[in-house]
Formats: sequence, structure tokens, C-alpha cells
Amino acid sequence: MLWPPRTMRTASIMNSCVYRALGLPIFPSSLRESYTLSKGSIFCGQAQTLAKDDPGNQYGIPWSWGTDGLGINVEKVKALLGDDAPLDSWSLLFDPKYAQKLKSCGISILDSPSDTFTAALIYLKKDPNSDNPADIQAAYEAVKAIRPYISQFNSSGYISDLAGNDICIALGWSGDVNSARISAADAHKSYHIKYLIPSEGTPIWFDMMAIPKDAPHPDAAQKFIDFVLSEKESAALTNDTSYPSAVPSSRHLVRPEVLADAAVFPPPEVYRKLVISKPMTAQLMRLENRLWAKLKAD
Repeated sequence: MLWPPRTMRTASIMNSCVYRALGLPIFPSSLRESYTLSKGSIFCGQAQTLAKDDPGNQYGIPWSWGTDGLGINVEKVKALLGDDAPLDSWSLLFDPKYAQKLKSCGISILDSPSDTFTAALIYLKKDPNSDNPADIQAAYEAVKAIRPYISQFNSSGYISDLAGNDICIALGWSGDVNSARISAADAHKSYHIKYLIPSEGTPIWFDMMAIPKDAPHPDAAQKFIDFVLSEKESAALTNDTSYPSAVPSSRHLVRPEVLADAAVFPPPEVYRKLVISKPMTAQLMRLENRLWAKLKAD
């Protein structure tokens, strides 16, 4: 079976769990060789990035990936802010002078302290992986400054809200915003949804698969992983969800318009600015969660 059941762990959480496991290999040794062979086509850059926290990529394998960014209703945002709106910057969300104006058409924030505070740290030009409690507090203050203008904290419903014209800006995940864009276009809406990756940089994340060492059916789990990572299924994932697969050899099966979409596959100059979140200490996680609860209660 997969670990954890029915979900795919993002890279930073996977790494935290690996550390809590005291470095013991999750994959049974009997599957190590076939695992190594089956992951041969995985995007080497991603594997190298993950190997910084998972030497030899022994604990998990990337399945898909994406970025955090801003989804906007282009017409509404420009109507409220004008043509000079900073569409290439986190200022569009975190600068109170813009957030105050966008309140009337709806602002949605991911209900995720790690995603939101990391974005705020990047906006503040601080280390997005800072382990300094003062920096986490600064990120909280940045979000608190726009709290009066936030309509909702939402990690799923914002997709339909953005597509349905109920909000005009959302801090969200790339594939979700692209799904909203496609839904609005398919419904022949008069407005356009666009996904923005701020020029200051943004988090990149990976959905991960792993097999626990005590899995009752490890062979079945291995076959499922091999199936999911096949070229055909990997391309279907990207075509259906706008989330890139971690298997680059599948790209010849991806629809040309999806492959050419910079919101799905960021160009090299953008990719270089993407940040992978590192595991947080338990102390920092408690601080982050406590501050997040205060934000939502306000």
C-alpha cells in the first residue's frame, strides 16, 4: 500500500516523517533494486533536489509537482487596480493598498500556514526556510496586515469560486488555478482566469509516493507505483489536471497547448527561482500553527 493511505505526501512533510523515522528505510530491501530501476525516468533535477534530504532517493518517489502562486480574474483585478497593477509580484496580495481595493471582489488564501507564511517571507525578502521565530512572526504580521480584506481561508473551494466569479484573487496551487481557468473558458465566461508566479520566487512542491516497510502488500504497491509512473498514465495526469508529472519521458504524449503553457511548465528562468520548503522543527510548527489560529480567529 501507499503511505499514507489515500493521500500523496508533499516533499517537506515526507522529509519530516523520514526524520521522525530516524532514517530507517521505508522501502523494504527486497524492493530497493526494482524501485531504483522503476524511477529511472524521473526528472533528474527533482530527484537531485529531493536527495538533499533523502540521500539516494530511498524513501520516496515524486509523482507530480507544481507551484504556489496567484490566481486572478484578470478583468476584475485590472478594473480595480488599473493597468499598472503589479501582476508579477507578491505585492498584489500582501501590500495592503492593493488588498484593500481587491476586498470588494473577494480574496482567498490557502488554509495552510506553511504555504502562506512561506509566500509572505518571500514577499518580505526573508529566507523562506528561516528557522528564526522572529521571521515567522514577521510573516504572520504581513498576513495580519491584510487580514481585514481576506474573504476566506480555503484549500479546495477556491477553484470553483475563482471560476464562478465569486472571488477575484487567490493564493493557490498551480494546477487548481489552471483548472479554474479551463472551467471558466469552457463555460464561455466573459472574464479570464490567469495563474501568476511572482517574480520574487515561490514554493515548488512535489507529491510523493512511498511504501512503508510493514506494508502488507508491498508487491502490489510497487506495481501501482510503476503503473502511475508509466508514460501513458503520467501524461494523462498532466493533460487532465494541469499538474506536471515527474516523468519527463511522458511529455511527448502531453497535449501541445499544455506543454507550452508556462503556468504548467515554468520556463528555466522561473524554475531557478522556485524554492523547496525544508522540514520545520516541532517548535516552529507549533508557533506557526498558533499564529495561524490567531489569524483565522480575527
